[in-house]
Amino acid sequence: DLRSILARNPNNAEALNALGYTLADRTTRYQEALDLVSRALELRPADYFIVDSLGWVYFRLGNYGESIKYLRRALDMKLDLEVAAHLGEVLWVTGDKESAREVWQKALSANPKGKKELILEVMRRLDVNG
Repeated sequence: DLRSILARNPNNAEALNALGYTLADRTTRYQEALDLVSRALELRPADYFIVDSLGWVYFRLGNYGESIKYLRRALDMKLDLEVAAHLGEVLWVTGDKESAREVWQKALSANPKGKKELILEVMRRLDVNG
């Protein structure tokens, strides 16, 4: 469905981002995801969702330095729970557990009525309290 949107409008940043993020998150087609999300970011450089997606693609590629750079940039743009969940996960996986906890706590405190389960699920999956 996203591909049909892109066939009609190859510069649809939302569709490029959605397809790229989905490929990075649910498949191993990381290079294709990188190409799609990079195109989306060229079209919408101030969109924190796209910046977050690029950080997530870099994480899936194993490029943790670039991942953290883009995820921090996205979080600076907007203190969003999903972005915080992503950044915290990358920090945790790379061994910076204290920073991961700080990111998660800051986002949870700033979004008391938000979808906390995004962060709590990542914390459970990573066995943060175990």
